[in-house]
Amino acid sequence: MIILYWLLVLVMLVGIIGAVVPAIPGSSLILAAILIWGLVNGFTGLGWALGVAIAVLLFSIGIDFLSSYLGARQAGASRWGQIGAVVGFFLGFLGLLPTLPVGGPLVGIIFGPLIGAVIGEFLYRGDLAFVPRIKLAFRAGIGIVAGTLIGNLIQGALAAVAVVVFLVTTWPY
Repeated sequence: MIILYWLLVLVMLVGIIGAVVPAIPGSSLILAAILIWGLVNGFTGLGWALGVAIAVLLFSIGIDFLSSYLGARQAGASRWGQIGAVVGFFLGFLGLLPTLPVGGPLVGIIFGPLIGAVIGEFLYRGDLAFVPRIKLAFRAGIGIVAGTLIGNLIQGALAAVAVVVFLVTTWPY
């Protein structure tokens, strides 16, 4: 039983990392670990931990969308820039960006949305001259990426709270 407990805590620590780093499960991994512990122990004493983990998962989903939107809005990005960021994220994750032959999916996840947002915004601002157009496109791309990174940090903090609540409520089982 002690080995399972610590393995699940290890899974939850990976979940904290996943809440910050895209493409690794975060809050859902923490919730799954708590559910496994609950199934093994009949959900005894898991009310707070389970409630916090569910709330963190729901907040994380909202923060994901809200942080990107607010970052884009603050930087003046259009829908084209936002769509470009999403497309860039997936292309970067899959390693399909020709400018990123090395670095793997983590580098692609960081630079893909930036490149995608810049391209999307550049296409949308076709009525402007080249220099103002590229400036607006880069500003929008950086705004989207900055909003996403801030959102990821908030999600990491929330995930850490969920793990701490689990540890406090289940210690020493």
